[in-house]
Amino acid sequence: MPLFGKSQKSPADVVKALKEAVNSLEKGDKKAEKAQEDVSKNLVLIKNMLYGTSDAEPQTDIIVAQLAQELYNSNLLLLLIQNLNRIDFEGKKDVAQVFNNILRRQIGTRSPTVEYICTKPEILFTLMTGYEHQEIALNCGTMLRECARYEALAKIMLYSDDFYNFFKYVEVSTFDIASDAFSTFKELLTRHKILCADFLEMNYDKVFNHYQRLLNSENYVTRRQSLKLLGELLLDRHNFTVMTRYISNPDNLKLMMNMLKERSRNIQFEAFHVFKVFVANPNKPKPILDILLRNQDKLVEFLMKFHTDRAEDEQFNDEKAYLIRQIRELRPSADH
Repeated sequence: MPLFGKSQKSPADVVKALKEAVNSLEKGDKKAEKAQEDVSKNLVLIKNMLYGTSDAEPQTDIIVAQLAQELYNSNLLLLLIQNLNRIDFEGKKDVAQVFNNILRRQIGTRSPTVEYICTKPEILFTLMTGYEHQEIALNCGTMLRECARYEALAKIMLYSDDFYNFFKYVEVSTFDIASDAFSTFKELLTRHKILCADFLEMNYDKVFNHYQRLLNSENYVTRRQSLKLLGELLLDRHNFTVMTRYISNPDNLKLMMNMLKERSRNIQFEAFHVFKVFVANPNKPKPILDILLRNQDKLVEFLMKFHTDRAEDEQFNDEKAYLIRQIRELRPSADH
């Protein structure tokens, strides 16, 4: 392709050509093969405007601003995501690269694409359902995690009904898709601390009813990852209200005590980090204290032998010694 001439199409021309090609692809008519080529070719042109090539620098801010505006006005970002499964392998990657670059664009402290997506949340919901389609799941995951970096977009995703589909996506049988979905799920629940704490407090019952299923999953990886994330959520000081509520429920304590005895040492270890929060709580409700008192001797004996080979792990051994001491010293409270 010549260096000047065709490759110097204006942003408006490239966006228009790409939109026409995607529309053709969507119709699936006789020209589908030609449309596929045109989609790929124009995606590369847009990518080169944003990233440059080995021979050329990225385009100037003015050209990129025009390109972004054309993408917003044409509704092309949503159209590309809706048709991602029809675009070829390299093209799918190009869509993700273009999307993430345009998303990161800033004018001073403003992020125009974030503002645009806030008015078109369907873009986010379409990306989230991408996990239901094996051939586009990982591309959608890349774009979703980029979106999750922005609090305004994370909020839309968390507070949507579609968020609860993640509890299903993290358990799909394809390992790399389940892992990718879990990374996005974790990002949404941990990145923006105050947003996440408010969300968990307001939706505690619904979230933890779903979460319980992950902790009881047949899938080892799901159980381990969700248990580890639970420990991180409970120990984050922003989630103090959520933690207090979680560790006041005797069913949660029983589940952790059972997980301490699981066959998998990794699951035992992650369960220990949740169990310790129940024991360390200075204001244990009566049902929690009763369970710990009923199992006092057994727990001390169990913990004395628990993961004794972790001699180098100073923090773990300090915590274990602290728990043993706390459990030994437990007494029924005055009002029992």
